[in-house]
Amino acid sequence: MLRAQNLHIQRGRKTVLADIDLLLNPGEVLGVLGPNGAGKSTLLAGLCGELRPAQGQVWLDDRPLAQWHGAERARRLAVLPQSSTLDFAFRVEEVVGMGRLPHQSGRLRDEQIVAEALQAADAAHLHGRSYLALSGGERQRVHLARVLAQLWPGEAGQTLLLDEPTSMLDPLHQHTILQAVREFASRGAAVLVILHDLNLAARYCDRLLLLASGRPVALDTPRHVLRPEPLKAVFGLDVLVQDHPERGHPLIIAR
Repeated sequence: MLRAQNLHIQRGRKTVLADIDLLLNPGEVLGVLGPNGAGKSTLLAGLCGELRPAQGQVWLDDRPLAQWHGAERARRLAVLPQSSTLDFAFRVEEVVGMGRLPHQSGRLRDEQIVAEALQAADAAHLHGRSYLALSGGERQRVHLARVLAQLWPGEAGQTLLLDEPTSMLDPLHQHTILQAVREFASRGAAVLVILHDLNLAARYCDRLLLLASGRPVALDTPRHVLRPEPLKAVFGLDVLVQDHPERGHPLIIAR
């Protein structure tokens, strides 16, 4: 379980994120929304320990995150950054297998997990191919498979942080990937995912954190966060919010 209390982060002398109180619950997908520059990626960097808080604390299972080190931490917390690049011609399964480095589960078990993670990320057909020969969207799915393999099969006590995992994907694979993330959380892991698409967030997230100018605006269910007034205030966008005709979650339509 990952928890942030009164989290403040500075870049130089400027406070770029402030007043963050957050608890990621087992089995939950928490979406983070906000315009460019709102502090979404900074929040993720603070939660994973890449950026040190100027104030406040991040806890992993009631133990300060800074006290977790090496493989012990990597078995509990996995991060997919906004962009992941490799300049070597690794095969796809070798890239995904990097997620198994913190474990000592043996070659046969690791190969099985790599295959299952690739399947979950709808990338099993890429097995055997060179990473450098893949499209941007294919690489994105391979890296998702890598972080899934790192925590596979997912359970309570593990946390997955994803920064815009759908950014390079076509509409079909956006849904495929978020369905995989949703299923991964259903096994007990806590997931935080940064998204730009309001309707994807409404469909796949249990709760949403809405950020603006490095401060929280709302933290609640999609129905309470995705309302015309806060969306206008944060994004400057006039919207109509209706119930999805089949699923019932909020459906956001730009006016």
